[in-house]
Amino acid sequence: MNLILRYMTLADVSQVAAIDRLAFDLPWSERSYAYEVTESTYSYMVVLEAATESSTQGWRRWLLPVNGRSSGRRVVGYGGLWNIMSEAHISTIAVHPNYQGRGWGEILLAGMVRRSLALNAGYVALEVRVSNVRAQNLYRKYEFETTSVKPKYYRNNNEDAYDMRLALTAGARARFNDRYAALQVRHGFVDAYSDHEPPRRHPVEPEY
Repeated sequence: MNLILRYMTLADVSQVAAIDRLAFDLPWSERSYAYEVTESTYSYMVVLEAATESSTQGWRRWLLPVNGRSSGRRVVGYGGLWNIMSEAHISTIAVHPNYQGRGWGEILLAGMVRRSLALNAGYVALEVRVSNVRAQNLYRKYEFETTSVKPKYYRNNNEDAYDMRLALTAGARARFNDRYAALQVRHGFVDAYSDHEPPRRHPVEPEY
């Protein structure tokens, strides 16, 4: 699949919110994502977009190209990154259930870490459920370490969260760059996010 890592736009919000509802018991609202994209000055929201194909049956297939298939693009995963002072904080990350198990969550995570490097953050922080071993293993692969436990962090079931952090030292940066290069070779994705500035919405000047 042709993958593009890029900034989330207002047009993506409905797709992102739909994935969020599938992935989490406490999803964000569309309004929250719209704020992150259009108003927040510290948010760096990202999506992973993939080329998709769908088969069409019956008479409708005659409206399509000769192979009887329609192609398009859709958001298959997303992430949220906040940058405040020296801290880069991963606020959310998810891949649509239909596309999990392909390593695409790793692309989103790595893209946000690389964006943190470009922002000259001192470290990257995130929270993860203590029961989510799969996610913890991915974070540890990228050298995140558990620094503390946040009791009853998740409101839906009072589950604890691990506070995990990646110190962006010179050595960590060098190792990450090698890992990121290998990830791009493996998946062949286009990165239009990590070393680009976000398309902030500019306020409209009033007319007098």
